[in-house]
Amino acid sequence: MVKKYNDRFLKACRREPVDCTPVWFMRQAGRYMQEYRKIREKHDILTVCKTPELAAQVTLQPIERFDIDAGIIFADILLPLEPMGLNLEFSAGEGPVIHNPVLDKSGVSALKEVDADSLRYVGDAIRLARQAIESQPSPIPLIGFAGAPFTLASYMIEGGSSRNYIRTKGMMYGDPAAWHALMKKLSNVISGYLWSQIHAGAQVVQLFDSWVGCLNPDDYREYVLPHVQHIISSLQNETVPIVHFGTGTTALLELMKEAGGDVIGVDWRVHIDDAWERLGINVAVQGNLDPVTLFSPLPEIHRRVADILRRVQNRPGHIFNLGHGILPQTPVEHVDAVVSMVHELSARSS
Repeated sequence: MVKKYNDRFLKACRREPVDCTPVWFMRQAGRYMQEYRKIREKHDILTVCKTPELAAQVTLQPIERFDIDAGIIFADILLPLEPMGLNLEFSAGEGPVIHNPVLDKSGVSALKEVDADSLRYVGDAIRLARQAIESQPSPIPLIGFAGAPFTLASYMIEGGSSRNYIRTKGMMYGDPAAWHALMKKLSNVISGYLWSQIHAGAQVVQLFDSWVGCLNPDDYREYVLPHVQHIISSLQNETVPIVHFGTGTTALLELMKEAGGDVIGVDWRVHIDDAWERLGINVAVQGNLDPVTLFSPLPEIHRRVADILRRVQNRPGHIFNLGHGILPQTPVEHVDAVVSMVHELSARSS
């Protein structure tokens, strides 16, 4: 059998013409899928992440279920924190908890600047997933990823998720030397981690800055941008596209582009055509359906999917995605419907 590779996603990352708009979803492997819940009944999330066979199996679940144009390796953005010296736990109903948060410069100094070998299991999962994907009749690309330094730093300092980032901004404003030392350590670790994923077989990598939208533009430029630039520039000799994504970043889009990335991911708080006009023609754009839309009736979902595609106007370089991850109770059939809607509504005549 002659394989027919589905390279829509890679072409869109390079702003090349495609036959229809590629679509994938952040958190496309997760609790909304019965297959995933069955695995989680037997294993906690860290066990799944650290067991390459399980991580690869979960990665493949949405690929086998939906006609998506890219897979993403199953992992968690906080995995690098453990080898750096933090005690990470995923508490039921509470999310991630760090029992020894980084509170000051001595805590920053104590952190280990680990190499990618400490996260070898992620690379092993990528190799297994790539092997399985390549055995399919129409293989799709596999995405690797990491958390961006600000988002990881906020977890490390707050001890978990936060609403106001009081401790995080307290270190930024009160001890900028400690803050930049922390961000430098994180950017070095993330750079090596993404490099290892690329060399394990990831064909695209995405940098997730989920919490950076809490900053104003001046703070982003001073406290974040140089460190993200370091990560992205360190990968410039690699041949894979880099997606740079953040939430709540309407005020930061131009700065995120300055920080780097072949693709800028945008959330649902900005019209995608407005975002692209601000970003300019020399970057691809990913987004940007509100994840809650997937709970709506199908006609309303269709209207909103069509509106995003209308705003893009078949412009090369658009990747359809949500503005953040799929929510746990999302109806599976609505995810499937969105994939079909995107492909059908965006199909180009040959």
